[in-house]
Amino acid sequence: QVQLVESGGGLVQAGGSLRLSCAASRSIFSINAMLWYRQAPGKQRELVAGISRGRNTNYADSVKGRFTISVDNAKNTGYLQMNSLKPEDTAVYYCNAELYSSAWSWYWGQGTQVTVSS
Repeated sequence: QVQLVESGGGLVQAGGSLRLSCAASRSIFSINAMLWYRQAPGKQRELVAGISRGRNTNYADSVKGRFTISVDNAKNTGYLQMNSLKPEDTAVYYCNAELYSSAWSWYWGQGTQVTVSS
């Protein structure tokens, strides 16, 4: 069973940067597509960024120009680079990726907490 393991969250001051990683737990054929979501306390989960099989990217308006999504299939890992962080970016961040193991399936990471202090 493939798992997605997230890392890179933490506490950072406003204006700072973090890079979240989302790694497949074992060797897989490839990451087809990846999405990053976030969920703040008392709010619904929202889609933050996505990258397609053709490596086209899309971002929520609230993070456009500050966040960058990428995938490195050589490392079976996806990333979310977050710059110019704001207190309103505070949330638990989840990756969601379509992977090929024995078949194409979507998997979720366990979530990683990002806290931005003002």
